[in-house]
Amino acid sequence: MKSSSAAAALLVIATVEAAKHAHGHGHDHSHRSVADAPAAKRGSSCQFPSGAGLVAVTPNELNGGWAMSPDQECQPGGYCPYACPAGQVSMQWDPEATSYTYPLSMNGGLYCDENGDMQKPFPDRPYCEDGTGVVSAKNKCSEQVSFCQTVLPGNEAMLIPTLVDELVTLAVPGTSYWCETAAHFYINPPGYSTETACVWGTLENPFGNWSPYVAGANTDSTGNTFVKIGWNPIYLELTTPFRDVIPDFGIEIECEGSGCNGLPCSIDPAVNGVNEMTGSSTDGAGGAAFCVVTVPKGGKANIVVFDKGGSSGGSSSSSSVGSVVSSISTSVPTTSSVAPSSTSSSSISTSTSTTSTSISTTSTTPTPTSTSTTASSSSSSSSSSSISISTSSVIVRPTPSWTPSSWKPMSTSAALNRTSASYVYKGHALVETGASQQMN
Repeated sequence: MKSSSAAAALLVIATVEAAKHAHGHGHDHSHRSVADAPAAKRGSSCQFPSGAGLVAVTPNELNGGWAMSPDQECQPGGYCPYACPAGQVSMQWDPEATSYTYPLSMNGGLYCDENGDMQKPFPDRPYCEDGTGVVSAKNKCSEQVSFCQTVLPGNEAMLIPTLVDELVTLAVPGTSYWCETAAHFYINPPGYSTETACVWGTLENPFGNWSPYVAGANTDSTGNTFVKIGWNPIYLELTTPFRDVIPDFGIEIECEGSGCNGLPCSIDPAVNGVNEMTGSSTDGAGGAAFCVVTVPKGGKANIVVFDKGGSSGGSSSSSSVGSVVSSISTSVPTTSSVAPSSTSSSSISTSTSTTSTSISTTSTTPTPTSTSTTASSSSSSSSSSSISISTSSVIVRPTPSWTPSSWKPMSTSAALNRTSASYVYKGHALVETGASQQMN
């Protein structure tokens, strides 16, 4: 048996539910400077800065361009997040927000003072800066694909747009980003524009909060980049009418060159059913399967989106999202203010001398509520459990028949010839403490 150790690495598994909370926390804001870009002419205060190279999110709605829900207004005494261009990350947030803890985790972007003037919390920093540039989105579909990034620090709704026609660099943060957290994306079915898809939405359609797939990425202090793809837990919930429908598109991680660890890592609708993946996968929040690929320093990776049948694999006669979504009818309100507040955390621990692996997951899942521009409320229930993981070429996981507040995961036996890693949960991040490759 041979064994090799891996350097410590940071992996952020971003939460897959969005949170919407009230702004206007009482802090001392004496260390800010007035923002240096002209404000867009909207109302009398807290105006979105024009000419700063930022991306306006629903500028004609109450949020006025800020990366906030359309019915949420930037108000004096609060922080107002903004969207950066594709490939860039925001560099402004509340200096007092030093950990992923509510409500300070809401305080991203610029501060609107009591006079309605926008101020930079960090005057010497730009609004946005380039991410590490390691991961791109590659579109092999016949139509455009919308990647929608969550706002963090902020309300964690999937509002930051990236439209992918062919190849676009994604905003992958390094260690200088807020609390060393990762970027998190919702991957929508082909054919939807960012204006349609990068919203909270409702369970009437498989986009926005109900898109089938999610992804995340970040680069640690050693230069390793961690890329995650997986199923969206919201897509699998009992209340989702298309939860048993196999999407008509797939996703996979591909690396440019050698050295990546964790391949294959894909969801191919021609091979995989709902909540199934090809490669070594793990069950995360809500029982949703995901896999992670480590890209070494100097490497590059792509999150590839492809039409069903566009990659190798068999065929399936199951219904697809595209063929059935038009027939779905629900009574869920369609207001843009429906946004549950939720948190999710996970800790993974393993032994580097054995093949057993366990995951402990704590998940808080709220009841969606309508919110106003100044306050929100929600009720939640939580659960915790422990599971074992195994590694094989295709992990089959039936669609859960439980609700997130009462799920009981199934255990499987450990597999041979596998890589195990040790992680501890640290705020909004999973910190890898070691790994071993076990071989016969």
